[in-house]
Amino acid sequence: MDFELSAEQRHWQTVARQFARDELAPLARESDERRLFSRDVVRRMGALGLLGGPLEQEYGGSGMDYVSFALVAEELGRVDSSVRGFLTVQAGLVTLCLRQWGSEEQRQRYLPGLASGELIGCYCLTESGAGSDAASVQTTARQEGDDYILNGEKVWITNGGVADIAIVMATRDPAERHRGVCAFLVPTDTPGFIRERMPGQELGHRGSDHARLRFEDCRVPASALLGKPGEGFKVAMSGLDRGRLGVAAGAVGVGQACLDACIAFACERRQFGKRLGDFQMTQATIADMAAEVEAARLLTYSAAWLQDRGQPATQATSIAKLYATEIAARAANGAVTLHGSRGYSNEYPVERYLRDIKGMQIYEGASNIQRIIIARELLGRDDGA
Repeated sequence: MDFELSAEQRHWQTVARQFARDELAPLARESDERRLFSRDVVRRMGALGLLGGPLEQEYGGSGMDYVSFALVAEELGRVDSSVRGFLTVQAGLVTLCLRQWGSEEQRQRYLPGLASGELIGCYCLTESGAGSDAASVQTTARQEGDDYILNGEKVWITNGGVADIAIVMATRDPAERHRGVCAFLVPTDTPGFIRERMPGQELGHRGSDHARLRFEDCRVPASALLGKPGEGFKVAMSGLDRGRLGVAAGAVGVGQACLDACIAFACERRQFGKRLGDFQMTQATIADMAAEVEAARLLTYSAAWLQDRGQPATQATSIAKLYATEIAARAANGAVTLHGSRGYSNEYPVERYLRDIKGMQIYEGASNIQRIIIARELLGRDDGA
């Protein structure tokens, strides 16, 4: 493997880094405190080509490779995990699922708007009783002539309250488990599509839009199917593979931000007549943090490299997601501790990093789910059990 980034990859890294530094960083604290979601930021990302991701240029995309996409997610995650989360859903889950499974009419109709930011998408899988167990979705799709009638509820849907188009997983029969799941492309102005903000205050990702969605006799034509009837579980899993890459890269960004903050603080803070960074325990903390962040970075780039080559990447992506989120959580915890009382308030951003990374250990497959996926990839299944 060549570890040198190509000129194209460096270009996207630079674009994302400058955008995050100059345009996101000044707003990150306010958007977190006030729970603000900005369509202006979305359109700006579209204008820069960041939302186009690996989507082909013929559909309005940027045609970047997956390593470039990981670099973009890393740079955004380094500054604002809410914006990085938006990117992962918009470009990783919605756009690329539509590209892979959609009809040509669906692609032509929606992909250019998703890539430009004029349209916002959401990915509707999670329910109160179905998340990690995706085959247990209870939202139903009853066929009636040439239409399907959707009924049910989804929770914690990122972008759900602001989206223009939704990919909705629903089942023809819950008893069929994964074989009954279908995926539908549903405009959010469809009658019977009801949404409200999730109640309470999120621990992290407060600049994201999180919604509860209800479907009450929501009628969609058969042409709204994404893929064939019964292929919804495959649609869902293909989206999560790509989404987990974005989460892993974003976690690398969080880890790097914690490392940057600790280095700066250890150099400027003085105790007992010395820099904090001159104490061996501080040095050990920073050294371990640096080693773990770099390891997570290489695991993430490796998973992206496999996706670029069309090779099976489920195991590599799950390893990257598991390790990157776990070490970023350790880095954030260590950063808050090292900053002391300053880390305990939002005077410094490390407390936000600690809150944000907890969500990344949970969504798109919690850490223990990633362990199950990795083990199954390594061990296979016991068909005789």
